[in-house]
Amino acid sequence: MTDSSLPPTGRDSLTEDLQWRGLIQDSTGLDELRALLDGGSATFYVGFDPTAASLHVGHLMQVTTARRLQLGGHRPLLLVGGATGQIGDPKESAERTLNPPEVVAGWVDRIRDQLSPFVSYAGENAARLVNNLDWTGEMSVVEFLRDVGKHFPVNKMLAREVVKARLETGISFTEFSYQLLQSHDFYELHRRHGCQLQFGGSDQWGNITAGVDYVRRRGAGPVQAFVTPLVTKADGTKFGKTEGGAVWLDPQLTSPYAFYQFWLNADDRDVVRYLRYFSFRSRDEIEQLEKETAERPAARLAQRALAEELTTLVHGERETAQAVAASQALFGRGSLDDLTPETLRAALTEAGLVHVDELPDVAGLLRESGLVPSAKEARRVIAEGGAYVNNTRITEVDAKPTQADLLHGRYLVLRRGKKSFAGVELRG
Repeated sequence: MTDSSLPPTGRDSLTEDLQWRGLIQDSTGLDELRALLDGGSATFYVGFDPTAASLHVGHLMQVTTARRLQLGGHRPLLLVGGATGQIGDPKESAERTLNPPEVVAGWVDRIRDQLSPFVSYAGENAARLVNNLDWTGEMSVVEFLRDVGKHFPVNKMLAREVVKARLETGISFTEFSYQLLQSHDFYELHRRHGCQLQFGGSDQWGNITAGVDYVRRRGAGPVQAFVTPLVTKADGTKFGKTEGGAVWLDPQLTSPYAFYQFWLNADDRDVVRYLRYFSFRSRDEIEQLEKETAERPAARLAQRALAEELTTLVHGERETAQAVAASQALFGRGSLDDLTPETLRAALTEAGLVHVDELPDVAGLLRESGLVPSAKEARRVIAEGGAYVNNTRITEVDAKPTQADLLHGRYLVLRRGKKSFAGVELRG
């Protein structure tokens, strides 16, 4: 990505835009934050701990906000926690499983690669990737206790909500000390790179404000901070989760088609909020989409706009075009022949993919795929004209597909009516 590809920030000041989008839940001082963000170029950082091999859509709030700040003229430091990723921020439920250092190191490299397309590494406010293992790894225990630990009153650390929740069940010194490590990151980034601002999710508010206080106690600063809200879903389910699990940014873990479908299937009650959080469309464009969505919710204009924009941002234009084409073709509004084997298989896997060693008749395939409960019902659906193979209506109850009907030599798309479809893959 080059500087010329970055879209404009819009009609509002950066702080006004962040507030309109609902991206500032808490801050160390709104007036100070406004002076910093609207008064010139500042260096900021946001951190990502490598607790898995990939980032997921829950991280997109921080990734897109970092991009938004850079578009506003500020310089990003994207920190991947090679040190903190080996420790783990405390959870309210239980201790985290510690991953081997070599595994964490591998995840650091993968996540740093994933972050690269979201920001620009050219120009006066070029982004920089940093790893907190570079300064934490070289500290001795004595140095850590004297230079860092001395500045943290234990009574304040005990007042943190997640720590209070764990006191009865138990919390290790390892996780208890996580706040010190993250706070020290802010100090080191301020010292090394002139970092003036940290932001993160609202669940990090305690850690982030501890870092602001620590920088002050070390005689540096002033520095500022803000947190974004946690993303929720109106139906009560967890954002970023599907029946198949987390929605990852790595295309090997979540296909671009499945990623596109996640946003396309957003609840009408959520999608307007998601547009404000994640889209880089202007305020006028988003407000127009909000109006059209309220007037014609069945058209799902906001969902389509968001799905296309974010899939392009994460996976590129080609994969987005394939995801859009698959969404249309699977329901008879486009050619299945235009889909790559990878996109077709991903789409059929999402719908339900049945594996067979030989091809039975269409009635048998409908039953095996779960589109109908019985062979009798399959024959009835076929006789009434409601069965399709590769978007071709089947009218003979004893029809049987041949090898020539297979897409890419191995797939069939079954459809019952207009909206229910499934896939068949011939083994071997």
